[in-house]
Amino acid sequence: MKIFIGADHRGVELKEQLAIYLKEEGFDIELSKLINNETDDYPDFAFDIARKVIKNENSLGILICGNGIGIGIAANKVKGIRCARVINSDDAYKAKNHNGVNMISFGGISFEEAKNIVDIFISTKTAFEERHLKRIQKIIDYENEEEHEY
Repeated sequence: MKIFIGADHRGVELKEQLAIYLKEEGFDIELSKLINNETDDYPDFAFDIARKVIKNENSLGILICGNGIGIGIAANKVKGIRCARVINSDDAYKAKNHNGVNMISFGGISFEEAKNIVDIFISTKTAFEERHLKRIQKIIDYENEEEHEY
């Protein structure tokens, strides 16, 4: 499985730690090639990773910034991305299993916490129950300007 990881300057260390960990676990990891510095902007990394996830079917994306909020909002502006800001492994499970996310974002957590979140995110099966699929499809339809009365 291909996993793309990006972070602004506040998430560089955690990004590097996760990349090493995931490579050791056998995943194909690609980091954003954008350069980090003290004045970098989180939307640049969000857009970069989100575009890569869209272009690579069945891939996942991980974004890290100060708190995971802004970078996740930016990622969700890319058509086809469903990114959830998660703060624990339960969030990661529900985001993927209930909401079919293809990206997660977080920040301000330890490597151990991040590892647990990422492990759950990767291992959880995407939404498959009809009630969840129906809700995800509504989001996709709206994104594609195919609004329906439900």
